[in-house]
Amino acid sequence: MEMSLMELPAIVTGLALIEYMYFSFQVGMGRGKYGVAAPATSGNEQWERLYRVQQNTLEQLMVFLPALWLFAWFISPTIGALIGVAFLIGRIMYFLGYVADPGKRGAGFLIGFVACVILLLGGIGGAVYRLAM
Repeated sequence: MEMSLMELPAIVTGLALIEYMYFSFQVGMGRGKYGVAAPATSGNEQWERLYRVQQNTLEQLMVFLPALWLFAWFISPTIGALIGVAFLIGRIMYFLGYVADPGKRGAGFLIGFVACVILLLGGIGGAVYRLAM
């Protein structure tokens, strides 16, 4: 069986979705723990931190996932997957920092944001380069 290495960004995609599901689960569990009944989106400060991590991650996934696949297709699935792992690590750092103290979210956000920028610009650049060839 021939491997195209496109399996690598597929694995990173799956891990990103599992990470997001974990953040969503934390929000749901936090509703009970902190007494924030649905459909409320505010109440307990600790719960609001969990909620903001989930929402921010959703916002980032809208850029990350297509950018990962553009980069993987037009540049390199291996390098794209490695940059994708950096995004995942950044999101974990963001989660841990934000939940502990919102002022500590910066490093994790920056890692994820830079990963998205590299993937997006690389993917677009690779597509333009191929079109020009």
